Amino acid sequence: MSALQRFAKFLGFDPAREKYRYGVDPRFGYTAAEKIPERWVKTTCGYCSVGCGMFVGVRDGKAVATRGDPDHPVNRGTLCPKGLTEHHTLAAPGRALRPLLRIGEELKPVDWETAYETLVGRFLAIQRRYGNGAMGVLSTGQLVTEEFYALGKLVQLGFGTNNYDGNTTLCMASAVSGYKLSFGSDGPPGAYEDFELSDCVFLLGANPADNHPVLWDHLRRSKKRLLIVADPRVTKTTVQADIHLPLKPRSDLTLLNGIAKILIDEGRVERASVEARASGFDALKKHLEKFPLERVSAETGLSKELILRAARAYGGAKAALLAWTMGVNHSTHGTLTVAAINNLALLTGNLGRPGASALSITGQCNAMGTRETGFTTGFPGYRKYDSEADRAEIASLWGVPEETLPKARGMAYPDLIEGIIREKIKGLWIIGTNPLVSYPNQELLKDALSRLEFLVVQDGYHPTPTTELASLVLPAAIWGEKEGTFTNSERRVSKVNKAVDPPGEARSDFQIFLDVAERLGAREKLYPGWKSPRDAFEEWKKISKGRLCDYSSFTYEEIEEKGGLQWGGPRLYGDGKFKTPDGKAVLVPADPAPAPEEVSPQFPFTLNTGRTVEHWHTRTKTGRVPLLEKMAPEAWAEINSRDARKLGIRPGTPVRIRSRRGEISRITARPTETVPPGQVFIPFHYIEACANNLTVDAFDPISREPNYKQCAVQVERL
Repeated sequence: MSALQRFAKFLGFDPAREKYRYGVDPRFGYTAAEKIPERWVKTTCGYCSVGCGMFVGVRDGKAVATRGDPDHPVNRGTLCPKGLTEHHTLAAPGRALRPLLRIGEELKPVDWETAYETLVGRFLAIQRRYGNGAMGVLSTGQLVTEEFYALGKLVQLGFGTNNYDGNTTLCMASAVSGYKLSFGSDGPPGAYEDFELSDCVFLLGANPADNHPVLWDHLRRSKKRLLIVADPRVTKTTVQADIHLPLKPRSDLTLLNGIAKILIDEGRVERASVEARASGFDALKKHLEKFPLERVSAETGLSKELILRAARAYGGAKAALLAWTMGVNHSTHGTLTVAAINNLALLTGNLGRPGASALSITGQCNAMGTRETGFTTGFPGYRKYDSEADRAEIASLWGVPEETLPKARGMAYPDLIEGIIREKIKGLWIIGTNPLVSYPNQELLKDALSRLEFLVVQDGYHPTPTTELASLVLPAAIWGEKEGTFTNSERRVSKVNKAVDPPGEARSDFQIFLDVAERLGAREKLYPGWKSPRDAFEEWKKISKGRLCDYSSFTYEEIEEKGGLQWGGPRLYGDGKFKTPDGKAVLVPADPAPAPEEVSPQFPFTLNTGRTVEHWHTRTKTGRVPLLEKMAPEAWAEINSRDARKLGIRPGTPVRIRSRRGEISRITARPTETVPPGQVFIPFHYIEACANNLTVDAFDPISREPNYKQCAVQVERL
């Protein structure tokens, strides 16, 4: 037995097995020499929104290694475990290799021409019978920007349906809506270097030490900052905080209102300065009278002294940074919580200066790209559907009649699912996402998808829980197999390059969209002269010119040479001018609302969900990487040690967890003090123990983002 085989055996891999979880085949049939790259391809990581620069090592036409780009300003050569193993996702067993059409009960291989004819013919037949809006599209945050731009035109102008949204609504919609309420436009205003330049970093519902470790490196470089972390759990981030605020679930908005009131009451807010850049000061001040320290302490579960300490630390800083992720967004009042974060930044002048910002840490690698160009919640370039000027401008730029453009947003993600149940949506095209793991209240979703007349799933992998339900599966190229750009959380546009060819008959999403447009007879109208993503990029530059997200001066070559370029410069709003009618930001009074589901004697625990550093979303990719799968092979449930003792639960005890919607029939318990009594935490990555069998299908009324973070459950020892 070779040393490599012994190492494989130590890791628990059986070379004789044909599958491992999602079909992973971890056979180590290579020599060390075969893993030495012949060339390195410069690119950008395809996982999260941090946007790390990296190189993919290629040998004999295969990706054999990855390493960080030491000259890239985001990561300076470092990568997280997912980035270090990303090349394994390209050749992993379980890649979608050819179009598959459901014939009877089976998915059978067909050629691309048959696949295109079926897709176009079936969708057009549905639209003729029920109307254009009977076709819906669900996209992703993982295409390149050029593909998002092409897809938006295909859906809205080619098929003529505005019932189009993306899975970014499941993670970032509340940040988008909150920015629009406060500043008049989407667009994170800060930069990563603010983590290093800030005197006080205040993290809310964020655990970057675990979930964004490269971004955490920026914060660790600061020699002067004080770190405040508001999080119900004890995490790798909270244990390194100067002030940990272990607030009760659902009390973040109360905390923010309370801090704002303290700062005003203690004279830490200069009214004249605030009113020069924001409207609504008097209304906000009156609203905050409802949040005395006593109420804030009672609702958050924090001591008065701790709240005061945090408020004074933030309010007394010369440059303070507020940053957040899903702990804020995943709520039915996520939009208003984001607005309350923005209120604090505006009240204290912590916006548009080095070290001072209100920064949403985005979810997927190119969630920003779809926000800028995707044509879902508005026209490309942050233009509004209800603006006559924006409609006229985009019609002129595209050379299309204004009446052919949508006048309002169609159905958002949850409304599309409800629309299927209400028999308004008959055909659905899912692109690069796996809702059979990621969507809340899985039983409702399964019921909805079973009602469709035609379901197309376009993905880089098959089988997945979602592709297995498809009428038609389209095999798509993934990261490493195509060219374009990503935009990260600090608005940095970075180059994505092709390292290897897609496997089998898989095609890039860009090529698929052009081919579908060809079958619609609309390719030249939608994509005049386009042959490659570069053509889409050049058109997008013209569309974005003069907008907040202005790409017009960028070139592929300069983007690659400089490790990305930030549209808007390092920071937005440094001039005090906002994208509102009067040029001022808006201070938004925001009231907290009860959780959509409270605990009860039958369901006495509050469930919290989140991620782990080893895996990504639904493990469609990371579940096929043996090293990552070995590090975190199965889900677990964290429960407070005192609760565990009452239930007779010890470390490793299997438990069943139920909610009013469904159950996880078996999951391993981890008694711990990292979660408070009365709470349970489960990572959401695992289909085998799917947290979204439990979660409630309640949504933010403004952003339509799901409330993943609080629902009532019971825990039963098995």
